[in-house]
Amino acid sequence: MSSSKIQVRGQPLLRVPARNHRMTHLVICGVSTKRHHREINALSSNSGPSLDSVPTRTDKRQFLRGDGNGKFGRFGGKFVPETLMSRLIELEDEFNFVRCDHEFQEELTTALRDYVGRETPLYFAERLTEHYKNIVPTIEGGPEIYLKREDLSHCGSHKINNALAQAMISRRLGCSRVVAATGAGQHGVATAAACAKLSLECTVFMGAADIEKQSFNVLSMKLLGAQVISVEGTFKDASSEAIRNWVENLYTTYYLSGTVVGPHPCPIIVREFQSVIGKETRRQAKQLWGGKPDVLVACVGSGSNALGLFHEFVGDEDVRLVGVEAAGLGLDSGKHSATLAFGDVGVYHGSMSYLLQDDQGQILKPHSVGVGLEYPGVGPEISFMKETGRAEFYTATDEEAIQACMRLSRLEGIIPALEASHALAFLDKLVPTLRDGAKVVVNCSGRGDKDLDTLIQRGMPSSFC
Repeated sequence: MSSSKIQVRGQPLLRVPARNHRMTHLVICGVSTKRHHREINALSSNSGPSLDSVPTRTDKRQFLRGDGNGKFGRFGGKFVPETLMSRLIELEDEFNFVRCDHEFQEELTTALRDYVGRETPLYFAERLTEHYKNIVPTIEGGPEIYLKREDLSHCGSHKINNALAQAMISRRLGCSRVVAATGAGQHGVATAAACAKLSLECTVFMGAADIEKQSFNVLSMKLLGAQVISVEGTFKDASSEAIRNWVENLYTTYYLSGTVVGPHPCPIIVREFQSVIGKETRRQAKQLWGGKPDVLVACVGSGSNALGLFHEFVGDEDVRLVGVEAAGLGLDSGKHSATLAFGDVGVYHGSMSYLLQDDQGQILKPHSVGVGLEYPGVGPEISFMKETGRAEFYTATDEEAIQACMRLSRLEGIIPALEASHALAFLDKLVPTLRDGAKVVVNCSGRGDKDLDTLIQRGMPSSFC
């Protein structure tokens, strides 16, 4: 196997070849780790493992929340050039300080309330609940379905929670400029808005294909004062360019990560600022029915909205955590973003996690109709949840997501983002397995205005036109 030298320039950035097809172990920065086994026999061509094969917990202890150094079991870490280490340590120190700093927390809480519009409602989807009672003959009373309405946040998604908080940290570190990468454009819009509010220069890298699909969000970013730079490829390529730009301008520029991937402390920072979703959900559930949710459901691209909802309930073993990946055109097609279903362990963008890669360790191109899910990896904490069995992971196809988007639009008057629609689509398989009166919370992580062109191009059935 060739040398595992990490490059700062050239391709790939901050990435170590994960494996050789003739080897039985991964070698990552000199550390050998057993190859992950694909359980292909547990997968269907469309929607992943069946509900009859829910993964079994492998650790009998209380679920670990990490070791304090960004490691979750074997996942996470800092696989970066030495030039980045001091900056990441400085970022970690500042983050640890602001978590306990009354002045910072008061400013953030006020901004989340008055600027972002928190708290977002936990909405009882009455007609969607009735829909499943009517179409599933085995259901008597059936479960109750609630939506955590992150689509009502300023800029239309959960992304603003983290973008605003990190922009505040950027200002504290003396950075006058912020760089970010975006796929569906929601993180780009949120970052641009936060930077406008805090008088910071903003540059957003975005894949050329995504720019074409998400023209509404591109115009929004530009209107908010951001410079949008087109990158050949998709979100993974935009992320590489954003990190590269950050490395070249370390002491004037802040890299504002939008999801729970990258070197420590980036995943922890994003998860911490998104955990407001789960904290509100716990409080609202207590008010609405006097207890906790039975099942939490969220889409999984790289993992920010899922961890935002899940993290508060990680220690509540009576609460099921269900993540839904993008099966794209079907798992057998090779055109999907189902990293947890088909991935192997490797290092990419500075941390160890499950990745979509070929037998030579080269990253595969992901696909999803929800472009925000088109990333070939997941965060280390999500990877650990899979490995330990704390969370369950399934998939939904492009077509299933589109149908779920249309269903919610017609039944509840809510147009969800196609990313969130993957979580909604999985209700078709989940609901028939649940007891009467079970409380299900789906993270409606974004609104679907940005996806209307895609829905039209895909040809909405006449019944929906």
